[in-house]
This record gives sequence, structure tokens and C-alpha cells, in this order.
Amino acid sequence: MTNATALLEGAAAGSVATVGMSAVMLAGDRAGLMGEQPPEAITRSALQEAGVDRPSDTAALLAPVAHLGFGACAGVVFSGLRRLIPGAPGPLLGVLYALGLWVVSYKGWVPTLGILPPPEEDRPGRPAVMVAAHVVYGLLLGSLVRPSKGPEALPD
Repeated sequence: MTNATALLEGAAAGSVATVGMSAVMLAGDRAGLMGEQPPEAITRSALQEAGVDRPSDTAALLAPVAHLGFGACAGVVFSGLRRLIPGAPGPLLGVLYALGLWVVSYKGWVPTLGILPPPEEDRPGRPAVMVAAHVVYGLLLGSLVRPSKGPEALPD
């Protein structure tokens, strides 16, 4: 597999996995567990910082695109990691990676920037939905990104 193919595969897999993750988040929303969706809160916060008028209206339009882009980029990073550990079971590696993303985001930069509270202070239900959504993301990502067939350089 060429470096370009690995990058494209990672981006495509990350996009597909984000769609699956979003389905879990929408189900959680329909069950009344979510409040504001995290991608929308993050996008709104970024737009506020950029001085955009009516950031909530704009965030509602941009959040799905931003979430898909973040998921695609995370898929590219996973593709590189997958090439480093070709013998590991893909779905397990994907879930561990996705839960790492959850920890870094929802216990790290998201509350640090004041976008959402940390999970232990968040509204009941949203942390569990987000963990489940990340597990789905990881399972899909790990199933879609193939291991390398030999020692290859990581993408430049």
C-alpha cells in the first residue's frame, strides 16, 4: 500500500466511522441524554472566538462538516498507527484509539477551554452516550483500516 493510499484509506475510514458515531449521538439526543451536541458546542465556541455574528446559527450548519473533518483526520492518524502495529487486532486497536481520543478531548482540551464540563460534572447521560459513540467509531475505524503488509514508511 502506498503512503497516499494509506492516507486516503484512513480519511475515508475515519469519515465512515464518524457517520456511525453520529448515529449513536443522534440516538442519545432522541433519548433526551445529550443536550447540545458536543460537535456543535465546539464549533460554536470556535466561531465565538473568531468573532462570528450569531455563532449558534452558523455552528448548527458547520458542526456536522467540522465533525466529519475531525473524524477523517483522526482516521489518517490511526492509519499511521495501524501501520506501526500491523499484528494488533484492528477493531481492538481502533476502540483503544477512539477511547484515547475521548479522554484527551472530553477530560482534556474541551473542559479546559470551557466548552463543556468534564464528564463527571456533565449532564447525566451525555458521557455514556459519548463513550458508546467513540466505541462505535473505533470499531468501525479498526475494521476498515487494513494493516500494512510489511515494513513501510509512515506517510510524510
